[in-house]
Amino acid sequence: MSPSPKKPVTETDILFADARPAAEFRFDASVARVFPDMIRRSVPGYTTIIPMIEVITEQYVQPASHCYDLGCSLGASTLAMRHGIRHRDCVLTGVDNSAAMLERCEHYIALDDHPLPIALRCEDIAQTALENASVTTLNFTLQFIPPAQRSTLLARIAAATRPGGVLILSEKICFDDVSEQETQTHLHHEFKRANGYSDMEISQKRSALEQVLIPETLAVHRERLLSAGFTQVVVWYQCFNFVSILAIKAS
Repeated sequence: MSPSPKKPVTETDILFADARPAAEFRFDASVARVFPDMIRRSVPGYTTIIPMIEVITEQYVQPASHCYDLGCSLGASTLAMRHGIRHRDCVLTGVDNSAAMLERCEHYIALDDHPLPIALRCEDIAQTALENASVTTLNFTLQFIPPAQRSTLLARIAAATRPGGVLILSEKICFDDVSEQETQTHLHHEFKRANGYSDMEISQKRSALEQVLIPETLAVHRERLLSAGFTQVVVWYQCFNFVSILAIKAS
């Protein structure tokens, strides 16, 4: 009998605990090692969004369709989708351009006891082939795509989506009103402090992300999704400056 797969060791996120030269944030091996701790302590509502992806998937998945998790990282939303899929003839695919993330994702998939296979692709999500989709997830992924490329990606997703299918889009957002932006940013930083991050860690990570993670307003997301070909856009979750949106394609 082959030994049971072991859960990857997750380290505490101290990547920005010491002063470091300014550099862009990258999803490399060092981030992969701490990612579960980092995202739990950095993204308000993440531990709510993941199980609700399973619930939404169960409601909208269609027989003999494809389901995609684009920007799957370590596979948290991929596994949530897997457990929401009740049709054995569905194809579930996770796509990410970080080999370090996918290497760890494979271990988490091996530990999961659901029988539905998961295909992993190390590809740019802007180029990956999409077809016959009933549920697609972009869970805090679109924000890392250059803004000029976002409309094209969403149009490709909408075109590949079956009537009655959905896109689950989770994003950090910004606000037109300066006062609201300041309040939401302050509350987000307080959330991080409550989770043990120091002011230096918050500041250094923010600087690393500034040129990589580009947030947009909820109005921009809504207009782009409708222009892409989705017919209904529903904000089903918001906590501070983080939202999750359900974009539905008409039956």
